Amino acid sequence: MKNRGKFLNRINERDKTLLLSLVVGCACGLAAVLLKEIIHLIQRGVEYAGHGSGWNYLFLIMPGLGMLIAMLFVKFVIKDNIGHGVTKVLVAVSKNESRIKPHNMWSSLIASSVTIGMGGSVGAEAPIVYTGAAIGSNIARKAGLSYKNMTILLGCGAAGAVAGIFKAPLAGILFTLEILLFNISMTSMLPLLLSTVSATVVSYIFFGQEPVFHCTLEAFSMKNLPYYVTLGIFCSFVSVYFTRMTLKLEQKIKSIPRDGVRWGVSAISLGLLIFLFPPLFGEGYDSLTSLLNGSQPTYEGLMVLSFFMESKWTVLVFFVMVLIFKVFSMSFTNAGGGVGGTFGPTLFMGAIAGFVVSRFVNLALGGVGVSVPEQNFVLVGMAGLMAGVMQAPMTAIFLIAEVSGGYELLIPLIITATVSYGISRAIEPYSIYTKRIAQKGELLTHDSDQAVLTLLKTTDLIESNFTTVQIDDTLGTLVQAVAQSTRNIFPVIDSSNRFQGYVSLEDIRRDMFKNEEYQSLHVYNFMKSAPEYVYIDEKMDSVMSKFEKTEAWNLPVIDQDRHYIGFVSKSKIFSAYRDQLREFSHD
Repeated sequence: MKNRGKFLNRINERDKTLLLSLVVGCACGLAAVLLKEIIHLIQRGVEYAGHGSGWNYLFLIMPGLGMLIAMLFVKFVIKDNIGHGVTKVLVAVSKNESRIKPHNMWSSLIASSVTIGMGGSVGAEAPIVYTGAAIGSNIARKAGLSYKNMTILLGCGAAGAVAGIFKAPLAGILFTLEILLFNISMTSMLPLLLSTVSATVVSYIFFGQEPVFHCTLEAFSMKNLPYYVTLGIFCSFVSVYFTRMTLKLEQKIKSIPRDGVRWGVSAISLGLLIFLFPPLFGEGYDSLTSLLNGSQPTYEGLMVLSFFMESKWTVLVFFVMVLIFKVFSMSFTNAGGGVGGTFGPTLFMGAIAGFVVSRFVNLALGGVGVSVPEQNFVLVGMAGLMAGVMQAPMTAIFLIAEVSGGYELLIPLIITATVSYGISRAIEPYSIYTKRIAQKGELLTHDSDQAVLTLLKTTDLIESNFTTVQIDDTLGTLVQAVAQSTRNIFPVIDSSNRFQGYVSLEDIRRDMFKNEEYQSLHVYNFMKSAPEYVYIDEKMDSVMSKFEKTEAWNLPVIDQDRHYIGFVSKSKIFSAYRDQLREFSHD
């Protein structure tokens, strides 16, 4: 172990990052394999327990039980909030110097396995992204890498996690570039490539090289182009519904003050939804696979509302209801104590959206000779909703192509994803992942200036080596402060340390040598009011706005009770900005 440490210390940081990206990729591939295997193991146990006529009644119990186990695990073992993994990774990059707690390397994996395996209506992809990012961040921290390379390894972990769980190396890279990392240079691409390829190879070893979703597709036909555009429009509005309704529901559910009551309401609601609509059980990938192969899921022996399957139009109505209620089941799972992501539900709802549009076209226009391949639309709908919900069209296009082998549908994938992304972004400027943190001003964006300002902290830029004076001090006392100070600004405070104003050396220059006025003049005779105040926890973009508005070079920093903290200067901000920009630019 000591020899390994000496070896890492001997190589430069760039080469060390490359070497560690391979390690991170392999670790993330193994984590993805482990997550899928545990989920399948728990699901088989649930199926075995429900084997027989009473199986559908377990829908009322098992999802809530899984949520309860996950909630207790998080509350009493982890004692930390581990939900919404992708959003947490974004916060780590924006505000926590790409540092993620060590327990996240395994805690999300365990909690999400129980939640999903027992029927929670969420996805495993966001938890594995959080796990992978945590692996990359902690390996980088142990190796003593800089913030720049720690961020790269965090991205390698996230990319490797996506590549490992989907066997899609290109999608893993695009996911990291579009959603997590910004302004990354080509020299930093090599670690991402090594990570995703190694994670995919690990996944191949355990699960084989077949695509994740087996499907039977028909060749693309130009005559169906208008319907793919229609699908893109439909997906854009479903995407906006998905994003806004999810946040609204989760906020409403989480407003319930007691954990037990919140879990109870969520568990009962989720159980009833799955009891009535079996496709909402777990990730729903079984239903998705059936639709991708042109067959309609029957849910024989499970359907309480089996009369919906008796006609083609009522089947359409049933799946429209599934599309609507998936957001509810996902929100009940996450807000009620379960751990899972929105990535899987996005794929599921996209597939249902594609089925709904294609089935409607076939039923409504079949009499005039129009017929579209439903399985093609199911696949393309997955990309359409991903592009709208995650606002990552390139990831959506190539992930769906990779997980299905459906490159022959590349043109409709691009068309539908682009239309969905364009319309949904015009209506809703933030993705499902960024909307929460954007409202707090903590989002790292593709705007370089804004991104660098986000990384700067006001508390790190405060200068406190100013000599303070009391508001009722005499001129003589003020002159003594001038003699002892190296600065030319003197903050004025009262007896409770509340900031009152400031005196500059220029203000007293004419009177400071008049000894006869040392006792007759006081600080308040020279004091000026500050043009603006900076609060200690204020965001840097707001601080810069105040500097621009006042044209000042120094502004006082106070707390919420107006207690004096120090000053922040424009010159120090510019210096820190340049330093951060060099670090942020990734060579």
